[in-house]
Amino acid sequence: MRIIIYGAGAIGGYLGALLSAAGADVTLVGRGKHREVMATQGLKLDDKANPRPDRIKLNAVLPGEEKPPYDVVFVTLKAHQHEPNAERIAALRAKDGCCVFLQNGLPWWYFDRIDSPYAGKALKTLDPEGKLARILPSEHILGGVIFKPIDLYEPGALRFVESPSDRIVIGEVDNRPSARAAAIAQVVTPAGWKTEVSTDIRTAIWTKLVGNAVWNPLCALTQSAANDIASFPPSRDLAIAMMQEAAAVAKAAGAKINVDAEKAVSDVSTRKSPISSTLADVRGGRQLELAALSWSIIEMGEITGVPTPNLRNVAACAGMLDRYIVNSGSAIRPEAIR
Repeated sequence: MRIIIYGAGAIGGYLGALLSAAGADVTLVGRGKHREVMATQGLKLDDKANPRPDRIKLNAVLPGEEKPPYDVVFVTLKAHQHEPNAERIAALRAKDGCCVFLQNGLPWWYFDRIDSPYAGKALKTLDPEGKLARILPSEHILGGVIFKPIDLYEPGALRFVESPSDRIVIGEVDNRPSARAAAIAQVVTPAGWKTEVSTDIRTAIWTKLVGNAVWNPLCALTQSAANDIASFPPSRDLAIAMMQEAAAVAKAAGAKINVDAEKAVSDVSTRKSPISSTLADVRGGRQLELAALSWSIIEMGEITGVPTPNLRNVAACAGMLDRYIVNSGSAIRPEAIR
């Protein structure tokens, strides 16, 4: 099995390192200093519980240096990076291969190939011109969800804590079991990252998204950790209302989830939270992943008839923050003054 990981940041780098250390034929595609360090020095995995003294050697290349075809194309880009890279991603896949999109938020293919009152509906916030649907047909795609926070704290170095809940969930767009999904799990799980094959990938996506839809924009706007937001009564109430709206949209769209928003937010208040990826993007001066995490949920609420006033108001503020970062080329970082 020839594997390529397109978008080798924190998640892609970690996956590539595990597969490479296990002897898999894997190539990573990235840019910048992080890719350069991985290619020349290898990748450091900083897990205090199970330290790895040596860097893991990787075949990390620039876009255009790949050698297709590949049997499995793992796509670990941010959702807003899919459209500009769609043609290259499609060109990497072998004729009988597949693309596994490991992403946060809703995918553009959500209403493809399912029995639903909304079957065939396009999510314009994610694929406004239908380019992704044309170039990357859903029969060649597996959806995926990552349950593991990883911090890229310096180029070529990742920090994380192992947890029993760490896993990847993958599944076919039509929810059917498949030999290719099973084969991928049989490669990734022994390499060190438990991989489950789901026959309801949309519910798996929502299981993570009902939290991300709340914490990612709120953390970005307030420069705060999720546990601090959940502990401050006014923002706690807002978080609960946002989660209730997200869960209502999920159920209306057919996801089989049970969410007690008050308990979920209360649980977050009791444990120290890692920095959210969206807050990390604010501090790094990068475009925010709002289409998949916020705007697409609001659009799906419009499609299904579910009001989302709190999600919409927070998305409007986060959207203005994103506009400022993109237009000004600025990063926003806290600076101690006392």
